[in-house]
Amino acid sequence: MSIINTEVKPFKATAFRWGKFVPVTEADLKGKWSVVFFYPADFTFVCPTELEDLAKNYGEFQKLGAEIYAVSTDTHFAHKAWHDTSPAIKQIEFFMVGDPTGTITRNFGVMIEEAGLADRGTFVIDPNGRIQIVEINAGGVGRDAKELLRKVKAAKYVHEHPGEVCPAKWKEGDKTLTPSLDLVGKI
Repeated sequence: MSIINTEVKPFKATAFRWGKFVPVTEADLKGKWSVVFFYPADFTFVCPTELEDLAKNYGEFQKLGAEIYAVSTDTHFAHKAWHDTSPAIKQIEFFMVGDPTGTITRNFGVMIEEAGLADRGTFVIDPNGRIQIVEINAGGVGRDAKELLRKVKAAKYVHEHPGEVCPAKWKEGDKTLTPSLDLVGKI
């Protein structure tokens, strides 16, 4: 069953952000665009490259009014230790959410049960708390923050312009489509 257009399920967690531990719930994902970015584990290999890429592009997400929540099954204490010791992770200003019970990871359907770790799942949530984009990569395949940013822009555009859709490779400022009988078979 697809989780597209479903509401984010309830959760309570603790995140590390700006040198502090802060509570995070599903309510925090409402009222703005949110990116929930699952990764397998702290102190690993592909994960810091992805998170560093997000950190370098975080300002662009903020300009869109989008917040990033990076989630792994590590604790918020492990997130702090990783932040304090890794030059790549030290750049992060977004939420690093600890999910040691796996509740959030299971809510989004990305728990690797036999390992107790998350798949590389990316979820874009609209201001109503509904999932608009889902992407899940194999463990060895890192994600690209600029491509994610493009997708958030497209989702935001469609949300703000009912009746219009964004074609393949759409970038901000490009033409959109208005689905109608007149377009059938002409694209």
